Amino acid sequence: MFYLSRIEHTLRLPPHLLSLPIQESIHKELEKLFLDKVIANLGLCISVYDIRSIEGGFIFPGDGAATYTVVFTLIVFRPFVGEIITAKLLTSDADGLRLSLGFFDDVYVPMHHMPNPSHFEGEAQNSKKGTWYWDFNEQPYPIDDTDEIKFQVQSVSYPSIPVEQPKESKPFAPMVVTGSLDHDGLGPVSWWDEAEEVEDEQTPV
Repeated sequence: MFYLSRIEHTLRLPPHLLSLPIQESIHKELEKLFLDKVIANLGLCISVYDIRSIEGGFIFPGDGAATYTVVFTLIVFRPFVGEIITAKLLTSDADGLRLSLGFFDDVYVPMHHMPNPSHFEGEAQNSKKGTWYWDFNEQPYPIDDTDEIKFQVQSVSYPSIPVEQPKESKPFAPMVVTGSLDHDGLGPVSWWDEAEEVEDEQTPV
């Protein structure tokens, strides 16, 4: 889920940071530039792990900033396909679920990756929003925001930045994780806790 990635970057250090120790000032500027940003095919930048080398410090004519070539290591979030992760429910609608990891909110479980069989019940005032239910042994098991949800990663994509977005479209996400709940042990954790309790009750002594 988390990786160390080594990056080489040409960094322009603003004049107001030049009074600080060079390591500290460059670390601050790298965090400002990279933290909580997505780098395509690399992942979401979580933290600057270390600075490996600093070279340069050139000040070009007419510019009060110094320019350095910096090699540093980032901690990045990039789940792999098949990985099982625990999340919380953000929203539920007829298209599927949107989940949150706390630091990353663009996890989607589309309807074709919901538990099979399952069904959706819309709210009375809004048929688009509502609750998904897993239909098991003629009993519906809800997926709601009171429980932790385990999902399996199906894909990680990095959409191109759109030139124009429709007014009603959801905010652009530079990295999207698609998940699935359609496997034993996935979905709300309480489902499987309840299943174990039922098994215990039925086990002969």
